[in-house]
Amino acid sequence: MSISMLSNIFTNTLATTAARLPLPAIWTAGNAQQRTLILGVSFAILSNVLFGVLYAYSSFLAPLSGTQVFIWRMLAMWAALVGYLVVSGRLGLHIDKLKALKGAKQWAWLLLPTPIFLSQFWLFMWAPVNGQGVQTAMGYFLFPLMMVVFGCVLFGEKLSRLQWLAVAFAAVGVGSEIVRTQSVSWATLWVCGTYPVYYILRRLQGIGAVTGLLVDLSIFAPFALAYLFFFAPSSVALVSGSGFFIMMLVGLGILSVLAMKTNVDASQMLPVNMYGMMSYLEPALLFVLAITVLGNPFESSMIYSYGLIWLGIACLVAHGIRQLRQANSQTATSLEEQTDCL
Repeated sequence: MSISMLSNIFTNTLATTAARLPLPAIWTAGNAQQRTLILGVSFAILSNVLFGVLYAYSSFLAPLSGTQVFIWRMLAMWAALVGYLVVSGRLGLHIDKLKALKGAKQWAWLLLPTPIFLSQFWLFMWAPVNGQGVQTAMGYFLFPLMMVVFGCVLFGEKLSRLQWLAVAFAAVGVGSEIVRTQSVSWATLWVCGTYPVYYILRRLQGIGAVTGLLVDLSIFAPFALAYLFFFAPSSVALVSGSGFFIMMLVGLGILSVLAMKTNVDASQMLPVNMYGMMSYLEPALLFVLAITVLGNPFESSMIYSYGLIWLGIACLVAHGIRQLRQANSQTATSLEEQTDCL
């Protein structure tokens, strides 16, 4: 079952059982905007947890290299996504959306984010097993800051004082780490410099998560197959002869589609700055996994830099709690007004 079906089931279940179960008042009495916000937050948390799981996934697929795991992951994602769309009868719907594009300009804008998508997924699978896990996690720490900048500049979104404080702590923490190392890893720069462009382009284009994924993966699938058969035939023999590897790759495809779909959905449901701030959950998980599970080096002098970043995350948590209390207060006031009217 793909994430699209899971998303629909999750949404419909909440909507149909709201009257039967003692769900929070913010859902049952909240307006459509509040419910969209709740779903967006839920999807963001789920996607961050899944990306953390996937970050360590390649370490369990040895002796496949990071690049080989990336290639197999793309093919597994494509098979999982297309298989669901065929079974559910929704493939034609997404093809019709693509047919509606007119002219070379619209197609060029559609395909422009694809190389960014592929390069990020390659780095995500390559870095953990090549000693770049911590540096890549740093790029993901910087990613929300870049999303905040895009949100403020392109969409005119405003930040609260706590959000500005979180940005300041994170910026100082990242800056201190750059001063300490006297350099910035190319992996760090690539993540924070190009990934925001992918999400912003998809948001501006209004392309759905599933349609975008279908385009990205379909374009790459022939190249992935060519790579496996001409440059990595040993990996084909290894996977085809092992039930364990086959099951692991099936799981890799399903989890990858689930993670990407919920992540893009969250980016479209939430304000850009809120989505960017919640993205701090992923690098925090990646950093912990890089140090513990993957065994990437961690120096004691890093504590100061990452401590400041975690203070920024604490500010975000405080901001979220305050927003939730305000929403609950507004909902309670709305309920009282409805009661008075009765």
